[in-house]
Amino acid sequence: MLAWTWGIIGSMSLFRVNVVARNPKDEAQASAPIEALVDTGSELSWLPAQQMTAIGVGPRRKRTFVTATKEVVERDVGYAVLAAEGFETVDEVVFAEKSDLCLLGVRTLEGFGVMVDNIGHRFVAVTTVAAKL
Repeated sequence: MLAWTWGIIGSMSLFRVNVVARNPKDEAQASAPIEALVDTGSELSWLPAQQMTAIGVGPRRKRTFVTATKEVVERDVGYAVLAAEGFETVDEVVFAEKSDLCLLGVRTLEGFGVMVDNIGHRFVAVTTVAAKL
């Protein structure tokens, strides 16, 4: 998966953030900070399966993913409260295996209500546009 991530975003500025995952049913159960690559090319966030289960977050279902190298992989997914850089959301999280990268995906970023500043290596809060009649 490393080659896939670098290949997709090879010309972009890469940066990492520390993400804390918490069990949505008992937020006292929280992971230690997990270093994750901010990846706007990934739909979902990928965090270590072992750390998710250690905080009581269990798999809810399996999903199939196709990598850029056309490899088909199946992973468990579950729900967690994710926090990074002062932002927080509840999101679906892929239970990453040891060969997978830890990624912070675009759905989590949207849940945070942020844009990615690739030059400044930071998140920028954005105003959500709402439909109004």
